[in-house]
Amino acid sequence: MSDINAVRGNNTNRWGIDLNKKLLFFVTEDWFVCSHWLPHMTAAREAGYEVYVVTRVRQHRSIIEARGVHVVPLELSRRGRNPIAELKVIAELIRIYREIRPDLVKHIAMKPIVYGTIAALFTRPRAVVNYIAGRGWLFTSDSVKARLLRPVVKWLLRWVLNRGHVIVENPNDLREMLGLGLVPERITRIPGAGVDMKVFLPTAEPDGPPLVVMAARMLWAKGVGEFVAAAELLKAEGVRARFVLVGSPDGENPSSVSVEQLEAWEKNGLVEWWGRRDDMPAVFKQAHIVCLPTSYGEGIPKVLIEAAAAGRAIIATEIPGCREIVRHGENGFLVPIRNPVALAGAMRKLIVSKPLRERMGTSGRKIAQAGFSVEHVIAQTLAVYRGLLDGGPRLEG
Repeated sequence: MSDINAVRGNNTNRWGIDLNKKLLFFVTEDWFVCSHWLPHMTAAREAGYEVYVVTRVRQHRSIIEARGVHVVPLELSRRGRNPIAELKVIAELIRIYREIRPDLVKHIAMKPIVYGTIAALFTRPRAVVNYIAGRGWLFTSDSVKARLLRPVVKWLLRWVLNRGHVIVENPNDLREMLGLGLVPERITRIPGAGVDMKVFLPTAEPDGPPLVVMAARMLWAKGVGEFVAAAELLKAEGVRARFVLVGSPDGENPSSVSVEQLEAWEKNGLVEWWGRRDDMPAVFKQAHIVCLPTSYGEGIPKVLIEAAAAGRAIIATEIPGCREIVRHGENGFLVPIRNPVALAGAMRKLIVSKPLRERMGTSGRKIAQAGFSVEHVIAQTLAVYRGLLDGGPRLEG
């Protein structure tokens, strides 16, 4: 869509929002816009904002534009290593911000937070929101590279995040932000992107052997290896179940599992690999159990909220973010990270007991409805925007 130099006006709607107020999202990938943020953009439009999204465009532009959102393509790599190329990205971002002149910018994930805040310092929008969606590979990896980079990135984040408002998803990330020196008034905790409870509905379990699903990007840090190892242990015991990986590799993440490895596991009969799926409600209808044995720095994994909303028992690792939605023994099980034996034990308990799965699925639906509905999350988010534009903390240079 075009006409990004639309003239501002002074008319306001019934929420007191200037009808020409511009809200700009900066998100790395167009698929991530669709999977997590499109309802937020739609709600912002309905509340009176003119909404833009800067993102790398691949296959989802038409879906986003169909919601009345202006798409501004920006080529960037999440693993960019060429300093000159990265400076060109920042320069292009500054040009985009100057042309659109947004009132509020929202940066989601680490690279948009850093690059977007730098661009905002040159263009001075009225408010900046930086969204921490988990800590990612750099903060969870034990590799030498990650350990060397962590102190530098922490220093950079302290500098960047103190220049806007920060949204975090879980209490652990809130504590980390306070540890970086942010004042509490500059931080809001909102439990994830939210899930549409009318789309993810409980259904009766299908017939046949229990289907255990792990849906995520195919990253070692997400626990793909532990999932396969647990499946192998259970198959060796003669446990009757199917084990399915749903998702695609991420070539820009150092932790990505190769296609060759995924195909080898499937060929050997350890797991089924369904690849990327955009119809997750249909996937959960086929599933009996949903699992995420991640050691990644999660915010609150949306797939676990979706599975709970769909009335499925869930298994996850005992880490910040996962334990916000998984209540051990109530709607699922929490297991130690990088522990296939414990994971297999939790799977076994659910595989052999349909009544336990059904009880946990019912509890999970109630938990999801109580705190993670998309309507609840969007209402909190729009309140943050209004507070910032009506006199909250401004961008500091």
